[in-house]
Amino acid sequence: MTADNESRRGLEQMAEYLLWNAEVEEARRRADTFVSHLPWLTTSQRDDVERVYVADRVTASRTMLQRNCDRAAELRGEYGERYQVLKRRCVAAVLLCVAAAVGLAAGLVLLLS
Repeated sequence: MTADNESRRGLEQMAEYLLWNAEVEEARRRADTFVSHLPWLTTSQRDDVERVYVADRVTASRTMLQRNCDRAAELRGEYGERYQVLKRRCVAAVLLCVAAAVGLAAGLVLLLS
C-alpha cells in the first residue's frame, strides 16, 4: 500500500469515526429532549430512560447504516455490470464503424482505379 493510499484510508477512517460520534451525540441530545418532557422522573429514572433511548437509537442507526452499505455494494455490482455491457457495445459500434469506413474506402479505391 502506498503512502497516498494509507493517507486516504486514514482520512476515511477519521471521517467515519467523526460521523459515528456525531450520530451518538445526536442520540444523546434527543434523549435529553425526550426526558425533559417527563419532569416527574427521578434522577436515576431519567438516567435509565436516557441510556435506553440512546442504546435504541444507536442500534437503529447501526442497522440503517449497515442496510445502506449493503445496498451500496449491490448497486456497485449492478452498475459495474451495466458499465461493462455498455463498454462492450460501444467498442463493438466503433469497430463496426471503422470496418464500414475501411470497406467503403476500399470500395471507392477499387471503383476509382
